[in-house]
Amino acid sequence: MPEMTRRTAIAAAGLLPTTLAGPAPAQPATPALAPPPPPAARPLFGATAWSLPNGLRVVLAESRRVPVVSHYLFYAAGGGEDPAGRSGLAHFLEHMMFKGSPHVPPGAFSLAVAREGGQDNAFTSRDVTAYHQTVEASRLPLVMRMEADRFAGPLLPPETVEPERAVVLEERRQRTDSNPRARFFEAFEAALYGRQHWRGRPIIGWEEEIRALTREDLHTFYERRYAPANAVLVVTGDVREAELRRLVEEFYAPIPARPALPRDRAAPPEAAVEPRLTRRDPTVREATFLRAYMAPSLTWGDADAAWALELLAHLLGSGPGSRMYRALVETGLATSASASYDSEAMGVASFTLSATARPGTTPEALEAAVDAVLAKLLQEGPAEAERTRAARQLTAGALLALDGIGAAPRMLGGALAIGLELETVEFWPARLRAVTLEQVTAAGRSLLGSAPSTTGWLLPGSAS
Repeated sequence: MPEMTRRTAIAAAGLLPTTLAGPAPAQPATPALAPPPPPAARPLFGATAWSLPNGLRVVLAESRRVPVVSHYLFYAAGGGEDPAGRSGLAHFLEHMMFKGSPHVPPGAFSLAVAREGGQDNAFTSRDVTAYHQTVEASRLPLVMRMEADRFAGPLLPPETVEPERAVVLEERRQRTDSNPRARFFEAFEAALYGRQHWRGRPIIGWEEEIRALTREDLHTFYERRYAPANAVLVVTGDVREAELRRLVEEFYAPIPARPALPRDRAAPPEAAVEPRLTRRDPTVREATFLRAYMAPSLTWGDADAAWALELLAHLLGSGPGSRMYRALVETGLATSASASYDSEAMGVASFTLSATARPGTTPEALEAAVDAVLAKLLQEGPAEAERTRAARQLTAGALLALDGIGAAPRMLGGALAIGLELETVEFWPARLRAVTLEQVTAAGRSLLGSAPSTTGWLLPGSAS
């Protein structure tokens, strides 16, 4: 099922997950080298990485606290790789990958994991598709054998394509078509980037394009994107490096190397396709405000600014104490207010502000209050105390990932699959703490002052 990357989800106004974006440079750039971590910095996971001759990258983050392992296989292919006119292809293929492989009959994979008391699933984001299992440590060979078999040759049975298309279409109806806020968010993304830009189309796909996908499309996408050199295997938990190396050589090394099709993502438009978008829906009770800016990320544009934008989003709209919360929620203008940004995106990112008006607050009054928050920030810049608070809270959240077995593989695999180095994740807290107040101020003024953006309103009333 479609899933967004970490730190992008926002709960404000009940909207689907979104991200906030900053200024968009004219041309894509090679990812900048992040500043080295301070000498005293310790890696988050202490992970080890190596590559196989067929191109597959392997990452191990050991944790011996419980006899459990998580096994994640990431492909550098998400909704952003869907060909023009074929939106939803990466997600559809994710569904079809559960239809069996040469030595694993359809349905047997999940059944085998369940019989061992484990869990398995998959997700498609804009940047990656990942398949994952969590099992008792001694059952790692079982899931590796089955996943490698699926990796090497999924069956994609022709007779299952139409039934699975119906499943995908029903998923779209439940998640998007029946939800006015989800429909609005989908239209909002298209208003900013364009309906056929890879950032402007939904991960699950436009309905008419889902209906047009063929088994040949699925097979071609698999052949071009699911190559070992385009994949990252991440294993975390109670397994030793020597044992994992042996298992990887047994199950994954025999998969033949294939050319890995490089990502070729289009730059964003020079200006928003629709700078303003207003929709009405009779089932909506509160007015919802959205504004998103096109922003650099750690893989596109001014990568150094991405670190500062993480802090900017947090101090602007991350719960009580943030500027938007104090100006909008504490004053009674809004019931919620937030800002969100994810630097770990492949290509252009989005920096998004959102708020839900309290009954009695007009859209004009709420938008004016948001503009006032931004104007004050642009004029005065943030305070050192705000920068310190944002860095402390963000890095504390990263450290909490050490307590869960599922966070490590998602953080490590998601970063490596978009071309970032292992050290980007391992020393992410240290690099955030190293961002200066001057850097946050400069990034904010560049983003909020001149980046292309779209402002949207979802209002109660007759549908439009």
